[in-house]
Formats: sequence, structure tokens, C-alpha cells
Amino acid sequence: MADAKSNTLETGLLKLIFQNVALANIGDASGLQPSSTAGSVYIALYEDNPTDADSGTESTYTSYARVAVARSVAQWLVSGNDVSNINTVTFPTSTGGSSTVTHFAVHTASSGGDMLYYGALNSSLAIANTDTPKFNATEISIKEK
Repeated sequence: MADAKSNTLETGLLKLIFQNVALANIGDASGLQPSSTAGSVYIALYEDNPTDADSGTESTYTSYARVAVARSVAQWLVSGNDVSNINTVTFPTSTGGSSTVTHFAVHTASSGGDMLYYGALNSSLAIANTDTPKFNATEISIKEK
């Protein structure tokens, strides 16, 4: 039973998912192909741990929405088995309500869809009216294991 991936596969998967770059030499030299339209991944904020089953509670402040980040080398830096955001990811400004977020996740759609990755924030973030949550460059860091 294998319980680990090679460095090549870890890097290749991250490039395919976040940069829309082919993962060569699987099947044949052309490998797993990127999407014909790159599209985006969507960053979400959670008030608790979403778990592998995506059973957590997404943020509930008024005007909250997931943020689309293009699947491209201009938006995501892949280095070895780590991927991070190149640019700031800014969520909509709260227009009411409040929310304390503890986790983030990467999804395939602006609502619903599949959760691909998730993780805990370094510290919880209390969001109140007029607050604009954001991740500065490199603050989203995901390691493929």
C-alpha cells in the first residue's frame, strides 16, 4: 500500500489544478491535459473546520461571497510541493452582521462545487460591518502531501 506521492507528482498536480499546466507523461508524453478554458478556483472563508467532507459553516457576514482566482501562473506560484497566491485576494466588504472565521478552503465553483483543499488560518479573524477580509500575497499556502 502506497501512502506517499513523488515530488514530481505533487508539483505536477499543483500546477495542473492552480496554473492549468499539463501533467506530462501520464498515459503518454502529453499526459493529463489542462482545461481548454482555464477558469478559476474559488477561495472561501469558514467559521469552523470544513473537514474532508466539506461539512463546515461558511462565513455568514452580509455580502460575503467566495473569491474567484484565475488558474494561471500570474496568480499562483508553485514551488516544489507548495502553492501560494501571488496577488492579494480580497473578499467583499461586510455590509452587516458579523462572522469569526478560522479556516479557508479552495473550491471549484462560486457556490456549491467541490472543495479541493482547506486549512486553518494562523489566527481567527473577527469580521464586523465595514470590514474587508483579505489574504495578502503568499498568505494562502497549500502543501501537497
